[in-house]
Amino acid sequence: MNTRSSAWTLALLFAVLVLYASLYPFSGWRSQGGLTWDWLLAPMPRYWTAFDVWANLLGYVPLGFLLATAMLRTGWGRWSWPLASVLPLLLSLGIEIAQTLLPVRVPSNLDLALNGAGGVCGASLAWVLNRWGLMLRWSQWRADWFEDDAHGGLVLLGLWFPALLYPAPIPFGLGQVWERLESALRAWMSGTPFEAWLPVTSGLVQPLSPLAETLCVALCLLAPLLLGFSQLRSMTRRLLLVPVLMGMAAAVEGTSYALTYGPQLAWSWVNPQVLLGCGLAVLASLGLAALPRRLCVVLMLLCLAVSLTLLNRVPETPYFAQSIEIWEQGRFIRFHGLSQWLGWLWPWMALLFGLAISARATR
Repeated sequence: MNTRSSAWTLALLFAVLVLYASLYPFSGWRSQGGLTWDWLLAPMPRYWTAFDVWANLLGYVPLGFLLATAMLRTGWGRWSWPLASVLPLLLSLGIEIAQTLLPVRVPSNLDLALNGAGGVCGASLAWVLNRWGLMLRWSQWRADWFEDDAHGGLVLLGLWFPALLYPAPIPFGLGQVWERLESALRAWMSGTPFEAWLPVTSGLVQPLSPLAETLCVALCLLAPLLLGFSQLRSMTRRLLLVPVLMGMAAAVEGTSYALTYGPQLAWSWVNPQVLLGCGLAVLASLGLAALPRRLCVVLMLLCLAVSLTLLNRVPETPYFAQSIEIWEQGRFIRFHGLSQWLGWLWPWMALLFGLAISARATR
């Protein structure tokens, strides 16, 4: 029986996602002389929509499923179903209580009931799949394809795709944070002795040349490919990853442009530099597919370091600033700003992950 499972990490991330969606914007907290419980015994809400019902029900199904899966894979046995059913309900109860302190949120006993039912459905689905033997088959397939410790790496690779939804100055170019970070630091340190410590910029930042943009696109695609290579057991499986990852990345990038500018401009990001960069990434990945796992991680770190250096030299053009403004006005497609955090932080999380693997391998 495995003692570790990616399902634990995914369950934690999904719980954080639920908290983020339920308590955003995390401001305007108010005290009403203590927590109120009137909402719990109040009559059912008079006004609700089918979307609200399905969103509250289905939104907790993955959490119950992931918790039950994690418990079944790590030896919790008969306790997996009741615990995986109760924990989502307790999370929902805590969120509804917290919403009594937020003026823009309304706690609801209907939401609590639907959230709890969703958790039960998810846990029951995992339990049934386990009874049918499908969980064991999945575990066998996973052990055959992936390294024994391929937990965090797979989760990180999965997060790369939603991170691509946020507009980037260069397609697939995640992690451009220096300009915003510098502006924030200057605002915080204004009028303090530490203001002089910040680097002096001339403001005459030039856009990347077509060759540099091509290199940046290639490196930004090679990094997740090498991350995937480090998690897979054989060269054949690594070669299968290349078309799957490239195809999914193109689909997500097209979706991002379609959501931002409209379906008619879904593929406006495709230009000669991007096509050449994609081609170079594919050719390089085919040549690197036979490398040892540790060397794949080292090369991933190198790709990330060079691509981040190039990206953080790219100025924020008016066209790009307009795309960000369009995106941020669409509350649904940006999911309360969560996608921008993924777009900013994914390469840095991958850097930390790669450094942790490298440090562990040298012990």
